[in-house]
Amino acid sequence: MEFACTHVVCNWEPDEAGVSLIRPEYDNKAGAKQQEGPSPPPLPPRHLRKSRPTSLPLPPLDSCQLPLIPLSFPPPVPPRSDKLEGESRLKANVNIVSLSVGKLVNISQNSGMETFQSPVICGKCSAALSCLSSIQKDVWTCEFCGCQNSVDAGLSTVCVGQRAGVHSDDLYLPNMSEDDYQNLEDAVVVFCVDISGSMSVTTEVTSGSGSSVHISRLEGIQDALQRALTSILQQTPRRRVALVTFNDEVVIYGDGTSTPLTLRDWALVDYDYIWQQAMAYRIPHCIAETSQQLIKRVKELREHGATSLGPAALASVAIASRYPGSKVILCTDGKANIGLGEMEETPSFSSPHQTPYFYRQLALQAVAKGVIISVMTFKGTDCCLADIGRLADATGGRVNIVTLGDVATQIQSVSKDNVLATGVTATLLAPDGIYFPYEDENNHNLVREIGNVTKGLEITFQFAVKPHFIEVFHQRGTLPFQLQLSFKTRDQQRVTRIITEQRPVATSSQILVCTLNMAVLGVHCAQLSASLTMQGRVQEAQKQLRAQQDLLKQLSSLRPIQKEESIYGNWMETMTTICDDITTESQTLSDEAAEVVYQMKRASSISKNYYKTIAEIQKKKREQKRKATMEAM
Repeated sequence: MEFACTHVVCNWEPDEAGVSLIRPEYDNKAGAKQQEGPSPPPLPPRHLRKSRPTSLPLPPLDSCQLPLIPLSFPPPVPPRSDKLEGESRLKANVNIVSLSVGKLVNISQNSGMETFQSPVICGKCSAALSCLSSIQKDVWTCEFCGCQNSVDAGLSTVCVGQRAGVHSDDLYLPNMSEDDYQNLEDAVVVFCVDISGSMSVTTEVTSGSGSSVHISRLEGIQDALQRALTSILQQTPRRRVALVTFNDEVVIYGDGTSTPLTLRDWALVDYDYIWQQAMAYRIPHCIAETSQQLIKRVKELREHGATSLGPAALASVAIASRYPGSKVILCTDGKANIGLGEMEETPSFSSPHQTPYFYRQLALQAVAKGVIISVMTFKGTDCCLADIGRLADATGGRVNIVTLGDVATQIQSVSKDNVLATGVTATLLAPDGIYFPYEDENNHNLVREIGNVTKGLEITFQFAVKPHFIEVFHQRGTLPFQLQLSFKTRDQQRVTRIITEQRPVATSSQILVCTLNMAVLGVHCAQLSASLTMQGRVQEAQKQLRAQQDLLKQLSSLRPIQKEESIYGNWMETMTTICDDITTESQTLSDEAAEVVYQMKRASSISKNYYKTIAEIQKKKREQKRKATMEAM
């Protein structure tokens, strides 16, 4: 767990003044202006409660930590009224915790960790016994909810005594039989390819010899698929690969060695029938045995007809669902206009209730089966990406708009075997009195179903303190936090990882510049504002963006802005532009904007690809405004 601030700031509240930043010199202000007019009366002299021997030096003060109040000093003097004039107080909540889930589920990198069979759980809040727990006469009083639990003396020695301290990280591996495990090479990659009439549209490209040629979208996909098949054959020859195509009918080729299965007419609107037929279609051979047959099938594809995208996606997920950790790569250039999932004329992002029920249901089913769906569309097309992109967003896949020049690279990238865990659930526990804005404002425990996890996945949580608990937490001094991460590894081994630590409580709403982790704050703002935008809560997203931009602005007045922090600022500018366009122009989300928003929802502090995307979007926006200005003249 990584926190945005070294301390828990207790007195942040939504729609309140927020917190202010101070320099490490403790000048108790941030860019304050001198108040005009008569000065207030001088402050009364301060007296020590108890004299201190002059031979004993004062303990050194760490400039990056909040000062502890020695017993020999009175409480800090409140800021004077003349110092508050012009002070910039922020509305950004700095109580953020980030989880690098991609690292946490990769237990192969933690082979030296001690493992246990099962945790001791609180009967009320489900917190686990940890290094922070206190046991008196075989009774554990839960540090999160106060419930008293009877604990065996032997267990208390194992769970507490051996790991004393303020931080613990434990793995729990239950006993499993041989039948519970799965061969890692059983996972399937299903290429689900659009061959409708619009795939015949040509684009001018530069050939290898340097001359200009026109190739169709289908020809570009055929070349990309052949390269991807060759790459998979070289890197993971025991992996299974299947092919599904769609126009006004869906054809399941499987691994290319069996008779294709065709679904048409009434079958395209029967959810259960499609699922059963596709589930029954076997993929018995690995690509080492079927690469030539698959390449031949790809070369024979011809474009014509409508776009039965929904039925094809359903059939592809059904094929992949036999093996957790499998992938579906969906390539299309137009809206679904026949069968299940037929699109409306306008994108439906503005209200989650208007999103086609079919895509929500299919996404949930894919998550339950451990299937990752990635969606690729062509630049310059309108595919209602805000809707079909939810398949990728929910399952941990990618959303990309490609060109004929980079489609091969993108397909090879998403088809790589990078699934680390499936069925991932994260539970964050905090003391009673904590709540989670925008998620669960009633409970001090938050459960988030993550589903499939690939390398680099990072998620963030925002928390706050209920007003009537502020004084209680100040008296406690520190607060416990616990992460319970449950998941299945690629070989279907069940694992629970529990991380527990405590954080000090800030005794003032003023926090130090050097106590902030801008990477955590920037990633959280990108993820939250993107999520709110896709839910149609654009004004709330704009509020979050303004708060984060105010924070960066005040930081820049106190210290130099680092390169990474300026990148997070660019993220905020991009999301602000998208939100402004929605509220002032079309009230809809274009495919280009949807691609960026979905990528922002999966932003991470180690991401590199977002930088290029942001620069391209900003350049495109400038060009569009310049053209609009020229046309107006």
